[in-house]
Amino acid sequence: MSLSVSQNKLQKRLRRLTAEAVTEYAMIEDGDKVMVCLSGGKDSYTLLDMLLHLQRVAPIRFELVAVNLDQKQPGFPEEVLPAYLKELGVAYHILERDTYSIVMEKVPEGKTTCSLCSRLRRGNLYTFADEIGANRLALGHHRDDIVETFFLNMFHGGSLKAMPPKLLSDDGRNVVIRPLAFCSEKDIAAYARLQDFPIIPCNLCGSQENLQRKVIKEMLQGWERENPGRIESIFRSLRHVHPSQLADGQLFDFASLKIDEQATPRFLNVMNL
Repeated sequence: MSLSVSQNKLQKRLRRLTAEAVTEYAMIEDGDKVMVCLSGGKDSYTLLDMLLHLQRVAPIRFELVAVNLDQKQPGFPEEVLPAYLKELGVAYHILERDTYSIVMEKVPEGKTTCSLCSRLRRGNLYTFADEIGANRLALGHHRDDIVETFFLNMFHGGSLKAMPPKLLSDDGRNVVIRPLAFCSEKDIAAYARLQDFPIIPCNLCGSQENLQRKVIKEMLQGWERENPGRIESIFRSLRHVHPSQLADGQLFDFASLKIDEQATPRFLNVMNL
């Protein structure tokens, strides 16, 4: 497919930012087997596309295998992803787990399903990564997801945390990576349209209008419209943390702070001017 100048710039920008994130956080090393979690959304399609390019040009060798978790949602088009992956020539697995029924049974009507759905999905994917010998598990979260999660945790959890670009699972058996961590959602959405990815909407959670994440997203988008570059600035702050300027005694030893008796008194400095 022939790309226009602007389209070519978009592709190059996404590839560059992906490579920068992978390199900065040592996400992928020589000999790794990377399990790419493919949901059928714009983010995971872009993730796979970026990693396939990186696999071709990187100075290291690593294996990619795409995995889709079929959660047995009613109306899920089961044929779309296998057809797409076969056309690409990418090794893949379709993992069938009826988490949909569990979520519908456990979550009261009118309540959001994301938390339970996410835990079930994550547990199944982590376990399957072990089964196929994948030592890296790649997720399609991008810069905007990370910033949104930061505000969700701050507003509703009372803690300063987000989604790290690289994470060791609680049991220590999986390394989770987010190669799109430096990429904006706007660029990813434009690239997905450009590539005409066969998008599969999430009918389980994507249609819930009362999600707090949607409220946060709208807030951030409003800020971005009024002050372009605001989201990037917030994300940059997550990469430049100064524990001594916050208030967590576990990160910085405030209790032991005392004056330096060996420091030169200020009045002597003034007198010597």
